[in-house]
Amino acid sequence: MQNRIDQIHAELVRVYETAVATLKADIAAYVEHGTLPPPERRSQREWTYPELTVRYAGNEREAVYGRAFGRLVETGTYATTITRPHLFADYLKEQLTLLDAEYEIEIEVGRSDQEIPFPYVLDGIGVGTATPQQLAAHFPSTELAMIGDEIADGLMIFAENDPKPLALFDGLRTDFSLARLAHYTGTSPDHCQKFILFTNYHRYVDEFVDWAGTQIGQDGFTALAGAGGLYLDEPTDNARARLSDTAWRRHQMPAYHLVREDKSGITLVNIGVGPSNAKTITDHLAVLRPEAWLMIGHCGGLRETQRIGDFVLAHAYLRDDKVLDPVLPPEIPLPAIAEVQQALAEAAEIVSGDSGANLKKRMRTGTVVTTDDRNWELRYTASAHRFSLSRAIAIEMESATISAQGYRFRVPYGTLLCVSDKPLHGELKLPGQANRFYEEAIAGHLKIGLHACALLRAEGDSLHSRKLRAFDEPPFR
Repeated sequence: MQNRIDQIHAELVRVYETAVATLKADIAAYVEHGTLPPPERRSQREWTYPELTVRYAGNEREAVYGRAFGRLVETGTYATTITRPHLFADYLKEQLTLLDAEYEIEIEVGRSDQEIPFPYVLDGIGVGTATPQQLAAHFPSTELAMIGDEIADGLMIFAENDPKPLALFDGLRTDFSLARLAHYTGTSPDHCQKFILFTNYHRYVDEFVDWAGTQIGQDGFTALAGAGGLYLDEPTDNARARLSDTAWRRHQMPAYHLVREDKSGITLVNIGVGPSNAKTITDHLAVLRPEAWLMIGHCGGLRETQRIGDFVLAHAYLRDDKVLDPVLPPEIPLPAIAEVQQALAEAAEIVSGDSGANLKKRMRTGTVVTTDDRNWELRYTASAHRFSLSRAIAIEMESATISAQGYRFRVPYGTLLCVSDKPLHGELKLPGQANRFYEEAIAGHLKIGLHACALLRAEGDSLHSRKLRAFDEPPFR
């Protein structure tokens, strides 16, 4: 069986690389000599993504019904286009192996009708004086009307004889995000790992890079890659000294990756402040199908009993961020993912050394308000009743957006925040106080997030909750 899946993947690679090589060669001939591409390129679909098709007639081998993915609930034909099959090799092989083991299926690879836009193959090709408009006149270009999240959002309408979607994202949508990831994070998507931590303060980057530098060669970690050209493959103390001072200026949301060969390492992304950034980065990271993403930022404590440095484990969210309202209305509940909640709570207990009542003194669970207004304090009287009704215990600007995106894209999510100020109770984040807080709290908070990732890695398939699956879900995770 595995040999069959390997052969199918090899054919995906062959079809994709042949199409890319053909498109690159045709662009080079046009740029260098003005040679127009042969007219049959389009009619013979020589510039197109490979299409992966699965046909299911209804015969099961031994289906596992408890798993949240890798299931065929209806007979018929399922299909998707594929890009970068080398990058997604483990993912594609895993998904196909699960389906092939449990259902009698036919699997086919061929050329699709979906053309590869020329901007996605330009690496290493000089375009000389040719303008994008000139290239678009003769080669496939990016048609935004063809790129979207209709499958993930349940908005795609199919004709009766159309194939059902095999995956949430097709080749076009994936290539769009891979290009954006490189732009925003300053790193190659090849380095992104399956467990992702989001933060909103650069000081977490310093702590993460220092810790990650010492982990190379341990627990399967092989390298540390990051924005600004950071790459370490030997254990390194004080790795923050290797960071580029310009990375944060050149890249909007710089990323740092502690790499394992099976990609089950940890990626840290400094997303900055605000729900717009949170949506932007998760829109693009979702195509990599991570195992989980967690927010480990700071928040304002809303309760008198909270202290600076206390933790907040979000069980629910009051979504005042607004950025996702058109695609995920705020009245749609975001369920807490039990495996993630338990991992964060256990990690907090282990790292802090507290348990039971002592841990409860430092970590509260409850509702977090995510707002799109950084100066929400100036309008507190307009929001106080709403906050009180929600029983909120903290307020910040990213967590609900990240969790809502996890819900949309079927990526397990969670939030562990650290109270950095209590604006309603006279404890403001003034410069001197902020620095003392950062020095004392950041290292411990980051360790909790890192330990939670290790616990989640051990969960395996059980991490993926059926709570996140829609009524008519594509088979691939």
